[in-house]
Amino acid sequence: MSEDMNPRPEDPVEGEGDKTPLEQFIFHQRRGLEEFGKAMESLLPPGFREHTQAAGNEFANGFRVLIDAAIDEIKKASEMEDPDGRQEADQERAAAANLSADDDDDEDATGSKGGKIRVELDD
Repeated sequence: MSEDMNPRPEDPVEGEGDKTPLEQFIFHQRRGLEEFGKAMESLLPPGFREHTQAAGNEFANGFRVLIDAAIDEIKKASEMEDPDGRQEADQERAAAANLSADDDDDEDATGSKGGKIRVELDD
């Protein structure tokens, strides 16, 4: 069975150390991919790389615009669906902010705070 297996290299490659065979495989694949990328990059002229980079940036910017427009449309649709819900949420946030500000002012002369009061708003 030892005849079927590839022999283990006698000189350890930098970065191998006590790694498992899977980790060594991934290490070598990553290095191979990096070297392949460098080889492909050296074949292409600098102008091609610059224009490819600019094209990628424009492509990403186009998707940003599309996603931002979709988000705006979703916000508009949700406001049209439940216009009162937004006002109620704003009122609840304001009431919570007022209560937390009031809690800070409720200390008596001994330095202890009074009990909390829950306020419910009518619709």
